Amino acid sequence: MSHHFHPTLLRDYDLRGRVGDTLHEADAWALGRSFGTLIARSGGRRIAVGYDGRLSSPMLESALAEGLVQSGIDVLRIGIGPTPMLYHAEATQDVDGGIQITGSHNPGDQNGFKLVKGHAPFFGADIQALGVMAAAGDWDAGAGRVETVAIMDAYVARLMQGFDGPACRIGWDAGNGAAGPVVEKLAQLLPGEHHLLFTQIDGNFPNHHPDPSDDRNLNDLRALVRDKRLDFGVAFDGDGDRIGVIDAQGRTLPGDQLLGLFAQVVLQNCPGGRIVGDVKASQTVFDRIAALGGRPDMWKTGHSHIKSRMKQIGSPLGGETTGHLFFADDYPGYDDGLYAAVRLIRAVGSLGCNVTALHDAMPDTMITPEWRFPVADSRKFAVIDTVLARLQAEGADICTIDGVRVCRAEGWWLLRASNTEAALVARAESANQVDLDRLVAEIDAQLAESGVARVEAR
Repeated sequence: MSHHFHPTLLRDYDLRGRVGDTLHEADAWALGRSFGTLIARSGGRRIAVGYDGRLSSPMLESALAEGLVQSGIDVLRIGIGPTPMLYHAEATQDVDGGIQITGSHNPGDQNGFKLVKGHAPFFGADIQALGVMAAAGDWDAGAGRVETVAIMDAYVARLMQGFDGPACRIGWDAGNGAAGPVVEKLAQLLPGEHHLLFTQIDGNFPNHHPDPSDDRNLNDLRALVRDKRLDFGVAFDGDGDRIGVIDAQGRTLPGDQLLGLFAQVVLQNCPGGRIVGDVKASQTVFDRIAALGGRPDMWKTGHSHIKSRMKQIGSPLGGETTGHLFFADDYPGYDDGLYAAVRLIRAVGSLGCNVTALHDAMPDTMITPEWRFPVADSRKFAVIDTVLARLQAEGADICTIDGVRVCRAEGWWLLRASNTEAALVARAESANQVDLDRLVAEIDAQLAESGVARVEAR
């Protein structure tokens, strides 16, 4: 027996597809067979499995567990919860790897899998190797066992470990995602006043889509902060590994600005530390890290890429524009939006300043949103290649860590292929609107020359 995954399912740092189209129950089972075989051949025997609140997640979790068991792997089922709870289980339980069933911030009809092996992200060529194993039916056979464990309280206790923050008045928006029950528990333990939105898990996402990097999804939280006159608000994506933040004035703090904020705290205890930011981040953030005595390190977008880079260079902190934040100073280094919220409260105390004032202290700049526009998976990387070839031919100052980041006298612009969606991503930054418009026009001209229009941008 063998299995062929849809070619778009196996992505760079996770597996993701549309349920009933590119992702089926049989894919979850085959993933269990392949990953389980890989773990067994590496000398492992036990894997933790969790899932988010999407309607398809229980079905995929059951099929995945069956595939693992049939490969001779014991399964530790931790149940429904945020992805960082699975990371916590993988880091603290007697297991050799972990899999979270989650569609993250993608539309509700999509789902996928995030994998961990030996306390490290499992991505890139390793994911592609699973497809080769499945196509060949190269699977071990066995009879593993299944155990269920309740781990949420232990995870919440880890979030609170060493808490030294002040009492704040905070709004929390879980977006009906998997972080909801953890938010409820945290609100009972943290000092201060806490107002909760949409903590009931509901895979229909009836209130708004759980993606805090899209400012439209923060409107309910913004209204709550304004109406209750709260100190700040926090929101989470569908699986709780990303954070969005609103200050008391209703302004959004993007993930890259949060990285700059947290660098101020982390570098006090890790002077000269290397801080990793993704290629979409504002140049002002990298400049701020350097001004604080840190060593900025620009790297590829993607949670697996950032985590891997941090381990490689011994970084105490990393972050992405989308709100993934990674603390390795007194935390295991994985992305955890809930822990980032706790650390934000602690930062308010240690810096002696409220979130609004911290926001005001951030360097001012003109920067576009992260524009995403549809381009077929089969074409998106080819478009980047043609743009890169033209820029190299003209001798442009470019960074090719992830897509093309072009440095001009006016600022910089970026064009890259998304690794989670059939889309291209663009962004630009400058000191003034006139120069920013010039950079955006250059993006559009490059796209037009490759036969692509920047439509439905957000």
